[in-house]
Amino acid sequence: MNDAVQLLAQLIATFSPSREESHAAAIIERFLAQRTIPWQRSGNNVWACSASFDQSKPTILLNSHLDTVRPVAGWTRNPLSPTIEGGRIYGLGSNDAGASLVALAVVFAELWAQPLHYNLVFAATAEEEISGTGGISSILEQLPRLDAAIVGEPTSLRMAIAERGLMVLRCVAEGVAGHAAHGTGVNAIDIALDDIAWLHAQPFERTSDLLGRVRATVTMISAGSQHNVIPDRCSFTVDLRTTDAYTHEELLGMLEANLRSRIEQVSLRLRPSRLPAGHAFLRVAERLRIPCYASPTLSDQALLPVPSIKMGPGDSQRSHTADEYIELAELADGIARYRAFLATLAEYLSNHSLLEE
Repeated sequence: MNDAVQLLAQLIATFSPSREESHAAAIIERFLAQRTIPWQRSGNNVWACSASFDQSKPTILLNSHLDTVRPVAGWTRNPLSPTIEGGRIYGLGSNDAGASLVALAVVFAELWAQPLHYNLVFAATAEEEISGTGGISSILEQLPRLDAAIVGEPTSLRMAIAERGLMVLRCVAEGVAGHAAHGTGVNAIDIALDDIAWLHAQPFERTSDLLGRVRATVTMISAGSQHNVIPDRCSFTVDLRTTDAYTHEELLGMLEANLRSRIEQVSLRLRPSRLPAGHAFLRVAERLRIPCYASPTLSDQALLPVPSIKMGPGDSQRSHTADEYIELAELADGIARYRAFLATLAEYLSNHSLLEE
């Protein structure tokens, strides 16, 4: 446990906002090297594989992120000074997701040389907080073939078996400029308002039994140059939280068919995820009595092409807040939970496959 607290303190003391994780990556390199574990690095991503990697066995990814958000204004402590008070360690990134990253690193190091019924790949990755292209997605082709993943995020040690995806659209309504005094022209704002009303009516009929309905929210809007000119252009941004009930391509097709506004920019890469029925992770959760839930928040699960869960110590509601902290008991429980999960998974896979009907 002392090693875990020391590693977490080093990460807290190292400023590592998205795209600036180089020094945090070096800390993970040293942690692995001190345990004679070979590692690889690409950009600010560091990973290592089981000592006796066997391609005939399934491979499980253990992943969490190095980056943090920048500190908000309300901190009453130095966010980069790890402070232990009252059984808590305070500091930027302690909860999201330093404790999960450290717990996964410690357990991977323990299991690295052990013969198991699966291979492990541990990856400490960058740019999760901005869903950046220099993070986990940039190294997937360099990793061994993956079969499943455990993503370390603060979930109060519950297991997220489904997660909403995200589409971000920039829409542009086009009208005809005119003089407001004469009422001439076609007001682009009116066109945009009709489209926004359609979106806010939530016309997406299919419902996911775990994630509910697709939810569309207009979050930004811009139009007009002066009070007496009817605007010929109005742009607005749509935040679309998606589920496994639709593919992103299906949703884009619906929007293009129903909006008068032109869809100018769209991001489709952050897709919803869902653990399939019959997956070994579900059987392990049953045996260990781990509560399962569907998560409304995004993580690097959205970028993984294999079945995954999200699970880790800490509380998601502490993430991105002033005076962020993790209970030392939560960190210890996280290490114990990952140990038990992987031990039970090994036992299960001795008689079963990773995915059964």
